[in-house]
Amino acid sequence: MDDATTETNPTLRNQLDQPIGARVEQLLPVPPPSTDPMVGRTCIVSRLDAAAHGSALFDAFDEAPDDGPWTYLFHERSATVGDFIEWFGRFEGRADPLCFVISDASGPCGMGSYLRPAPDHGAIEVGGIHLAPRLQGTTAATEAMYLMMQRAFDTGYRRYEWKCDSLNAPSRSAAQRLGFVYEGDFRQAVVYKGRNRDTSWFSIIDAEWPQLQVEFERWLDPANFDGSGRQRTPLRH
Repeated sequence: MDDATTETNPTLRNQLDQPIGARVEQLLPVPPPSTDPMVGRTCIVSRLDAAAHGSALFDAFDEAPDDGPWTYLFHERSATVGDFIEWFGRFEGRADPLCFVISDASGPCGMGSYLRPAPDHGAIEVGGIHLAPRLQGTTAATEAMYLMMQRAFDTGYRRYEWKCDSLNAPSRSAAQRLGFVYEGDFRQAVVYKGRNRDTSWFSIIDAEWPQLQVEFERWLDPANFDGSGRQRTPLRH
């Protein structure tokens, strides 16, 4: 019986004839994800280093013409590079969030983190995603998300989560494009910047990952892009 069947099998019952979930045979707890660089064809995802990444990342984020990219983040736009590096440096060396910097051919231009690892349950969240204008909508942006996803499942996590403000339409769309399944909204889940946030939850589970991985690899293949770097076919999640 395959994993997908056992995970959702409603017929298992205990000695009291109560329905119960399938037994999890994998080894738990799951170790933390490795902090080694994740190297792709179009990007490198490396652990946050304030001295190495801070100034270039500030410049990349500062290319945004207004404060729109910060609306749904927990922090505001930094006024100066010094302010940014001071804030940025607070996360260096931490295990939660475990922060990474995304670099393409132009240099550091994005961030993403692993959040709230639950090793006893095999669950982990991806979040803290902030992409500079030059990275948004690029192959490198998609590949970076794929590399982080791949590492989580290769490490042994069985559930990979994405959460966002329910009003953040671009984040909801990105999650679904990447193959996450919408699970619902947690009402009044968070207060940030003095306002309410209903949080939308999305996930990918380990039984879904092999098929998603094949599709990511198909999409990322150089043959799927024309001479100008435009995709020939979209992700088919």
